[in-house]
Amino acid sequence: MDVLNYLADGFATSLLWYNLLFAFVGVLIGTAVGVLPGIGPMSGVALLIPVTSSLTSGIGLSSGDAATSSIILLAGVYYGAMYGGSTTSILLNTPGESSSVVTALDGYQMAKQGRAGPALAISAIGSFFAGIVAIVALVFLAEPLSNVALMFGPAEYFSLMLLGLAAVSGLAGKSMTKALMMTILGLMLGTVGIDSVTGVSRFTFDYAPLFSGFEFLTIAVGLFALGEVFKTIMERDYGNNREIIKIGRIMPTKQDMKESTGPILRGSFLGFLIGVLPGAGATLASFFSYITEKKISKTPEKFGKGAIAGVAAPEAANNGASGGAMIPLLTLGIPGSGTTAILMGAFMMYNIQPGPLLFDDHPEVAWGLIASMFIGNLMLLVLNMPLVKVFAKIIETPARYLLPIIIAISVFGVYAVQVSIFDLMLLLTCGIIGYYLAANDFPIAPIVLGLVLGPMIENNLRRALTASNGDFMIFLTKPMSAVFLLIALLWLVIPLILKLRGKNVVINEEG
Repeated sequence: MDVLNYLADGFATSLLWYNLLFAFVGVLIGTAVGVLPGIGPMSGVALLIPVTSSLTSGIGLSSGDAATSSIILLAGVYYGAMYGGSTTSILLNTPGESSSVVTALDGYQMAKQGRAGPALAISAIGSFFAGIVAIVALVFLAEPLSNVALMFGPAEYFSLMLLGLAAVSGLAGKSMTKALMMTILGLMLGTVGIDSVTGVSRFTFDYAPLFSGFEFLTIAVGLFALGEVFKTIMERDYGNNREIIKIGRIMPTKQDMKESTGPILRGSFLGFLIGVLPGAGATLASFFSYITEKKISKTPEKFGKGAIAGVAAPEAANNGASGGAMIPLLTLGIPGSGTTAILMGAFMMYNIQPGPLLFDDHPEVAWGLIASMFIGNLMLLVLNMPLVKVFAKIIETPARYLLPIIIAISVFGVYAVQVSIFDLMLLLTCGIIGYYLAANDFPIAPIVLGLVLGPMIENNLRRALTASNGDFMIFLTKPMSAVFLLIALLWLVIPLILKLRGKNVVINEEG
């Protein structure tokens, strides 16, 4: 019962008027950060660290209270951005940040069918439920789950990432071969830049802008958002005669809720468990959740064409992962993602060391933060649900006005982060490539997953081989690694066997 007593003390701290204000400001800014492509939770939290210091000193808080209030605000930006990222994915096919890429697959199709309202509402409900699940689990399971995460070495992480790549066959659409081709393309793009180990430039052709590699945001926004713009221009009448998509019902129906309940539950828990693993992150969680739902669905053919489960599952997963990533940060002092690494820097700025002693040395900070996450998630639901109708109206905008808005958001988002003309040229190129890939039934999502996971796979491969003196058997002698590799192999082989058996049955029947 000590945990509940500590949590009660945390609520006493987080319900102070200034902490409520900081939580509200954090989730409000976080929602805006998620909506705007380019900023993302990592950049948003980093930009606000110096601002929080000024705010807390401005209202005369002591150093201890200032630390708690600042961390509450920055954490609010983090999980608020996970909420907001789905909005432009659903309405404009423009992912606000990396974990929202999967939401765009079915969310945008729902919007085109006049179901933007239910898609946004389910996204908010799923995010809220997953956030609460993650926080409850954070309270009770932090220590045991952290111990499990510590058992994962580079070999296990390499195999887990490889399983993630094998699982893109679930995003394959009509052809697994095309999906694997796109995955390899993503991995190839991930190798461009300066090698972090040797310092040697790879595939840069001595062109300075390529030394830092391809920016994920530029590739994703180009392929998805500008690709959709070019598709609209090339394939539709976007002038005065174009029929404006009308928004029907705003709130989800009973059938929508029935179809979403299972995906939200599974996505919440799967996302949380993946979030606990340092380095896995919300992007991998949302991909895994989407693929899982497609695999177990009785109607997998609906995915990619506006299945509400394809919105509910990844949105629940990425919010569950953001809560899960707090466990290694708070209990072990190990950042579970890029954003929690920046949050760790904020802790250090206030002379607070995250780790095993945090809950003993600074209980007001640790438990105040956890309690504020309950309150912040409730604030986000109250903020977002009334805005569903307002957001949904965006899709009614005629294409002749909407297309320039999408282009402006895309260009602003990319240029604000990179401040590079090269990235704008790359954005345009990716838009053209995205259109031609989609027109020829090549799935785009595997490129993004390959680009995200590629550097992580390479780093863990190198670390594992360094530890084993170059012996590749380390991936098979480690039990968890071997299990992940076996599942990855089965994931690729079983669909091929079933396909071949199906062809043989057809041939025999015709014979």
